Amino acid sequence: MIEVEGLTKFYGNMPGIQDVSFKVEEGEILGFLGPNGAGKSTTMRILTGYMPPTSGTVRLDGIDVIEKPLEVQARLGYLPENNPLYPEMTVLAYLDFVAAVKGLRGADKAAAIDRVVGGCGLGDVASRIIGHLSKGYRQRVGLAQALVNDPPILVLDEPTSGLDPAQIIEIRDLIRSLKGNHTIILSTHILPEVNVICDRVVVIHQGRIAADGALDALAAGVEDEETIRVSALGPAEAIRSGLASVTGVRSVSLKEDEAGEEVHLEVSAGKGRDIRPDLVSAVSAAGGRLTELYRERITLEDTFVKIIGGESRNQEDAAHV
Repeated sequence: MIEVEGLTKFYGNMPGIQDVSFKVEEGEILGFLGPNGAGKSTTMRILTGYMPPTSGTVRLDGIDVIEKPLEVQARLGYLPENNPLYPEMTVLAYLDFVAAVKGLRGADKAAAIDRVVGGCGLGDVASRIIGHLSKGYRQRVGLAQALVNDPPILVLDEPTSGLDPAQIIEIRDLIRSLKGNHTIILSTHILPEVNVICDRVVVIHQGRIAADGALDALAAGVEDEETIRVSALGPAEAIRSGLASVTGVRSVSLKEDEAGEEVHLEVSAGKGRDIRPDLVSAVSAAGGRLTELYRERITLEDTFVKIIGGESRNQEDAAHV
């Protein structure tokens, strides 16, 4: 549905993005993730035909954005980061204007406006002036204008930026409700947003793609070891020694609780084989009684930091070659 190949944009001699390539399948929600200044908004502006690239190609629904921008924009809904609205207009008047600009007329236009007003939760504020609305409602208006022509593709650039926690939850729920009916690129630097909304993530850093894949796959790819937490009743040192002797264990750290009855251990082990059954046996063999054992999962924050850190080191190494 969306194909980006070798996308590069220079601002004078300064690169904004370089050799950016990725694909988005039909019905997928892609998280386009990166720190501020990484090149997210530059990429979004090129995808939507707002500005041309220096080189590279973008195809949306099989149509080249550079060659036929108007055809692409007819299939596209776009919510820019700054959400430009006309604050002096009412919600209904603004949506009527946008629908007309997008080519809707008569009964089709009226039906489209009714659909997005209901779908975006704007019924209670439809007759109010946009400038008098809260930022959360203004974001809803922005989403409504992006959706009014029922486009197959949505590009949402930082859709929850500046919202309070309650408003963020509302907008995230609204975006999730669109899944399956639209192909969506969600550009953001907010990690929980990606975690709760997106099927897949592309990480951009310093203008280049640093990672591309499902969240679980990315997390697995940046870690060469796993951490297993073990709690047991019994002789602390014997249990620690028994766990350390299990094949695949790299280290075991021990911490007793204040009462000294239960011992808590952190086991670091190489990936590739599930050693949890062996750990259970080792606790028993050491004269202990297992009370808890679980594998600690790497967080999205950990994954992101490791990806960005690794990409920065790779670029520094390349610069010194």
